[in-house]
Amino acid sequence: MHVPDGFIDAPVSAAAGVVAAGAVAVGLRGARRELDQRTAPLAGLVAAFIFAVQMLNFPVAAGTSGHLLGGALAAILVGPYTGVLCIAVVLLMQGILFADGGLTALGVNITVMGVVTTVVAYVLFRGLTRVLPRTRRSTTAAAFVAALVSVPAAALAFTLIYAIGGTTDVPLGKVLTAMVGVHVLIGIGEAAITALTVGAVIAVRPDLVHGARGTGAPLKLRIDGELVDAPAATPSPAPVAARSTRTVWAAGLAAALVLAGFVSFYASANPDGLEKVAADQGIDEKAQEHGAADSPLADYGVRNITDARLSGGLAGVIGVGATVVVGSGVFWAVRSRRTSERSEARTTGSV
Repeated sequence: MHVPDGFIDAPVSAAAGVVAAGAVAVGLRGARRELDQRTAPLAGLVAAFIFAVQMLNFPVAAGTSGHLLGGALAAILVGPYTGVLCIAVVLLMQGILFADGGLTALGVNITVMGVVTTVVAYVLFRGLTRVLPRTRRSTTAAAFVAALVSVPAAALAFTLIYAIGGTTDVPLGKVLTAMVGVHVLIGIGEAAITALTVGAVIAVRPDLVHGARGTGAPLKLRIDGELVDAPAATPSPAPVAARSTRTVWAAGLAAALVLAGFVSFYASANPDGLEKVAADQGIDEKAQEHGAADSPLADYGVRNITDARLSGGLAGVIGVGATVVVGSGVFWAVRSRRTSERSEARTTGSV
């Protein structure tokens, strides 16, 4: 659903840019509360993993494909504020390095693919986890539903933006029906990927999943014939090796590199949902050439490498590496800012 340049006029693109910048600013502030010493390194990995999985277009209907948007996955794994930042980093890398998603439409893309998906998914996810049993299975089911709903919500958001600032005169009713219809199908794939990933991480390290904290039914004791909650036990400190995230980080990075460098070659070549609707409805009549079209990595290939498999694989590996480096740098900076603020507060309080 990467919106290219030319779909949305300049004033609305600028307004969306302001909204996106505000969301990123709020995300930077909120991420200070979500990130700690264990999760800060993983946030950059989540961004790189989403980048890799977005390269894997899957068929959803005749002549149409879809790919992960990632907002739900990021929000559940690392928190909604950090999740918005993860998607923003991914979209920035895709736009600058790979000419995917317009540069003037970056604000639109962050708003639609980052803010809307993250907020809708996390609100729904938290609502479901409040009413469902506090188990890992329920958490995974809630992740599935939240991810499923977030995709057509993003399609609806794009349609509303297009209704305000679209550059072509097309029947909005048809655009809405086509966008939401195809993205419901894409949402099923998004939900499956999100649930599988969340379930896999919960099975190994539930403490690293932001949305899984507090899951697990409380221990019950039978007293005088009645079941009552047992007093919460004080957990003993885990060994340093058990608390380390290095194994999870290494496994996640390896998976991202394999997906982007090898599996992506077998992704569907059909246009994604937005591209298909744009072509069918005439939305793309005023599409503009991408500002980074001359990038040596444009269209997810390395220039001057003629072997398509090698070119695409190298581009994917480079993208994963660049995203994990930039993302990790951002999240470490956020984490360091939080640490310095706490130190300043303690120093001020002791004076």
